[in-house]
Amino acid sequence: MSTPIDTSDEVLSGEAVAIDVQPIGFLLRAAGAAIDMVIGIVVFVAWIFLRLWLLDIGILTPATDAIASVVALVVSFVILPMTVDVATKGRSVGKFAVGGRIVRVDGGAAGFRHAFIRALLGVLEIYMTLGGIAVLAGALSSRSQRLGDMVAGTYSQRVRTPKLLSAPPVMPPGLLGWAQIADVARMPDRLARRITQFLQSAPNMVPAARARVAQQLLSDAAPFVSPMPAAPPEQVLLGITALRRERERRALENADRRAERLTGRRVGV
Repeated sequence: MSTPIDTSDEVLSGEAVAIDVQPIGFLLRAAGAAIDMVIGIVVFVAWIFLRLWLLDIGILTPATDAIASVVALVVSFVILPMTVDVATKGRSVGKFAVGGRIVRVDGGAAGFRHAFIRALLGVLEIYMTLGGIAVLAGALSSRSQRLGDMVAGTYSQRVRTPKLLSAPPVMPPGLLGWAQIADVARMPDRLARRITQFLQSAPNMVPAARARVAQQLLSDAAPFVSPMPAAPPEQVLLGITALRRERERRALENADRRAERLTGRRVGV
């Protein structure tokens, strides 16, 4: 029986291709929301000082002051976040700071309706409860969605991706024979990214931690590698990464050749 692969963070493109997308983690999501919350409060506090000045010079009366105060509440905590979300396509100041963007659950761009629902429910779950409902909902959601996200059908997608390896991985000489018969096609993309990130940061790690992480990653990768070569863990991880990269390159070349045969012209020209 094959090991099940987690596809909770995959969406399908219009061509039915699975695209792996990463939601922002709970702590980063909370930090971004806190930044946006502080901005809304600062805007409202600025209105308080403006209101006192306008009352002092007689422009506002007690009756108009009450109306203006309600308008200021709506502008600060509903219209402002909604407008920023729509204008920046889901990248408010807080989202930009933590590297996130509000998107639909299918990966598409969020629109005015989504921003309006999120801003309206944000008054309840962020400002009226000091973030209590948002924290509870985010902690229980697999994508760290707050209540407004669940109703609107959105979540905060990670837009900052790790840097690629400065040089392509090279198959260790001792694994060249293994590479001819190895099967790593079933490995999840998320696990492959973790291995790539480890190989990038391994030279800067202390030896004990480096060996421990390599062994843990190899244990995670073992169900998706057949056969498992007899080599040090880090060499096996390097071999897996190099093999996946080479096979992906060949698959792209084959796809280009098929496209050339179908269209009669060279792809990319």
